[in-house]
Amino acid sequence: MPSKTTTRRRVTREQILEAGWELARARGLTGWTMRELATAVGIRAPSLYAHFASKHEIYDAMFADGYRAFIARADAVELPSDPREAARAAARTFVEFAVADPARLNLLFLRVIPGFSPTAASYALAEEVYARGVEILAQAGLTEPGQVDLWTAVLSGLATQQVSNDPGGDRWVRLVDPAVDLLLG
Repeated sequence: MPSKTTTRRRVTREQILEAGWELARARGLTGWTMRELATAVGIRAPSLYAHFASKHEIYDAMFADGYRAFIARADAVELPSDPREAARAAARTFVEFAVADPARLNLLFLRVIPGFSPTAASYALAEEVYARGVEILAQAGLTEPGQVDLWTAVLSGLATQQVSNDPGGDRWVRLVDPAVDLLLG
């Protein structure tokens, strides 16, 4: 059984991450300071550094958190047995997840924070998601690396267009199925 200190530390880290997401949603990923984050959590700024050495370390934890959320979302979707329909369902799942939280979309799928790169451990979660997608696409007949690159570019493009040009709407999300049909041929 974890000690009270270990449990308290884990809970505080979770609170810091949630506050980081809330600030990112309200002010953008880089629009808040460590002091503001500490205040949002209800701790003193120096105490924040007992949990995270830097803002980039917080971004890294948020990156991992975001990919864990995507994996959980993908795991909750039962893919159809037909490979083309499975690819369509996977595409919808990705785009819906991406547009649901623009701050998360920016952190996970765009390079918007100068100097930030996820650690190998956090990036391994992104690689897991990518590998799962490659497997789904291979079953649907897309096996060439260029085809996979085109797939990711189109779907991430639809997600960013939706967030940028029709927030709260569905103009670009509605194009997921037609895009999948074009890509699968």
